[in-house]
Amino acid sequence: MNRVDDADDEFRFREEEAVEFGIPLPLLAAARASTNDAEHRRVSFIRYGDGRPVVTFLHGAALNAHTWDATAAALGTPAVALDLPGHGSSEWRDDADYRPETLAASLSSVIRGFAGPRLLVGQSLGGLTSALIAAEDPATAGLILVDITPGVSADETSPVAAFLAGPTDFARRDDVVEAARSAGIGVSRESVARGVALNTCVRDDGRVVFTHHLGNLSGMSPSLRWDPERLWRVLGDVAVPVWLVRARRGLVSDERVREFTGRLPRAHVIELDTGHNVQEDDPVALARVITDVLSSLEESSRTSEFPEARA
Repeated sequence: MNRVDDADDEFRFREEEAVEFGIPLPLLAAARASTNDAEHRRVSFIRYGDGRPVVTFLHGAALNAHTWDATAAALGTPAVALDLPGHGSSEWRDDADYRPETLAASLSSVIRGFAGPRLLVGQSLGGLTSALIAAEDPATAGLILVDITPGVSADETSPVAAFLAGPTDFARRDDVVEAARSAGIGVSRESVARGVALNTCVRDDGRVVFTHHLGNLSGMSPSLRWDPERLWRVLGDVAVPVWLVRARRGLVSDERVREFTGRLPRAHVIELDTGHNVQEDDPVALARVITDVLSSLEESSRTSEFPEARA
């Protein structure tokens, strides 16, 4: 299956998106690249800016690296956003195993290839994956979990889950947009249309389908579940500062926040008035949080409260 239409410029929406969210122009340069993971599967990613990436972004299930475009633009700092295996332009897995542990094993060596200390920012499934990577990667300087904790069950409903349970192919991209808006996804029709254009392709029979594997399984059930207790133990072993960005209209309930702060008393919780896809609903606010975290990490490294990166 073609992952993107040949005539498409995948970065064509960046300025339009920046205007919608009030992000100043010009934007950092963005470029697509790819490498292979430890099992020789292709992993694709987007680089923002020049030089060593200071921030590494991992997206949630059924999204792709472009979900971070506006956040990276507002941040204005060299960064890299990966397509998770089975998403975007990264290779699909024949076993449809997209559990956090499997994704972390695939991406850990790729992320280590981006030299130097880094802040990991992961949303939803990408957040759980980031936690596993942070526990093992000595170059991790800090971890931001975006609207996810290990206690959030894979069975808990969300607008995204309801959307994915619907049709898997469509006559037009506009039909995908309407389905997403009906499921409560996105802050504007224009923003959803941009996301749909970058997350779908046209099949040989003319039908519009998702580029991610989760929308093309033909009855095969993906492996997405995780062991919350194991992930809590892993997160408890993370030796660098941890932040939770909780979306007030997202997946992390008050009960889950209490569980998070109880298990990780040194962690920080920041609330934003968005839906689950914080990076799409209010990228400027999220970029502001990331900027503050980077400043905090820099200050902490000077005072030796936390190491810049583990030895």
